[in-house]
Amino acid sequence: MTAPGDETGKPADPRRASAQQADPQPGGAQPADVQRTNAQEIDGQPADGQPAEAQQVDGSDGEGPRSGLRNPAGAVRGVGAGTLVLEAIVLLLAIVPLTKLGGVHSPGAAIGAVLGLVVLCVVLAGLLRHRWAWYAGIVLQVALFACGLFHIALAVLGVLFGAVWGYVLYVRRSVTG
Repeated sequence: MTAPGDETGKPADPRRASAQQADPQPGGAQPADVQRTNAQEIDGQPADGQPAEAQQVDGSDGEGPRSGLRNPAGAVRGVGAGTLVLEAIVLLLAIVPLTKLGGVHSPGAAIGAVLGLVVLCVVLAGLLRHRWAWYAGIVLQVALFACGLFHIALAVLGVLFGAVWGYVLYVRRSVTG
């Protein structure tokens, strides 16, 4: 049985090919083994087209709610690494204003501290698969805030990125459990 106007002879929906190939019984009813309801699966997928795993996210299987991500730990590592790389870029962009605006007691020490923090950001971004690296990220934010002794703008960046890192840790806990 093909879709109306289909000259190729292929069924309209390949998942329902076996159900459509059976000849209907007199009166338009199909045999009981061919009839399917919307709740039944066809070829491992429910009739609405979503995979069976994606439909059961309410935690009714006793495992608790799932995030729906294939690799939640990898996704959270990506968010953390992206945050640290963004922080490194912002710190690199802060070097020129630190030297031009003045107010820095020792520009060489401030630039050295910023460059050291940039290196730590990039290294930690690559080490987030280790549990201790997430806590080292907290220490990094405290160190950035402490660099406010060189210039107040670094303390402001420390507070800002400390809040962002706190949110990343909150997301990590809620996604990975």
